[in-house]
Amino acid sequence: MEIDYSAIKVIGFDADDTLWVNETYFRQAEEEFVKLLAGFETPNKIDQELFKKEIGNLPLYGYGVKAFTLSMIECALELSNYTMSNTVVERILNIGKDMLNAPVELLEGVEVVLKHLSKNYRLILATKGDLLDQERKLEKSGLTSYFHHIEVLSDKKEANYSKLLQHLQIEPSQFLMVGNSLKSDVLPLIDINAKAIHVPFHTTWAHEQVTAQDTKGKTYKTIAALDELLELLP
Repeated sequence: MEIDYSAIKVIGFDADDTLWVNETYFRQAEEEFVKLLAGFETPNKIDQELFKKEIGNLPLYGYGVKAFTLSMIECALELSNYTMSNTVVERILNIGKDMLNAPVELLEGVEVVLKHLSKNYRLILATKGDLLDQERKLEKSGLTSYFHHIEVLSDKKEANYSKLLQHLQIEPSQFLMVGNSLKSDVLPLIDINAKAIHVPFHTTWAHEQVTAQDTKGKTYKTIAALDELLELLP
């Protein structure tokens, strides 16, 4: 089915794993965490328990590296039956600090696409996570000048997007969201009568995965790389 983008005036971009690498650092951190706890549980059990802890903590901590680090510490305490040494706690904290200090690696073609689209569209950045960390990554990315507005959301559900569009006086029919997560960047937009384009990243956090039933009847476009936007949009 051909999708008509002729009414689009504003394009929103997700940040993590859409503009720059993010999830890869979380996977690497989880591997380090598993090694630290190897004496207490199997790798599979550690992964499962850490994920459960992260999801359970979302209402309290939200998203981002700091929330992830706290969840690692809590998980390690429980899996070690509270025998974990201070040295291990310090190593977990250092895993988190290394993630926060990681370089910002732009995905291929990002700046070319933003530069081109910013000539004809109003661009906004709509991401979720820790405010300070996202501001740091944006500054390091060198992409700030392309965006008319930058919003770090506590979550990316229909209500969050509706509130953002109302605040910016944007009609949903004139808004297009671009991101790597079907759950966060695509389906909520379709549900509020906006448009969305999916740009998959090679790895996806389990919490962001959706089923075929979730996407049934939803109309959106999937592209392999961000530069394909230039072929779809005038």
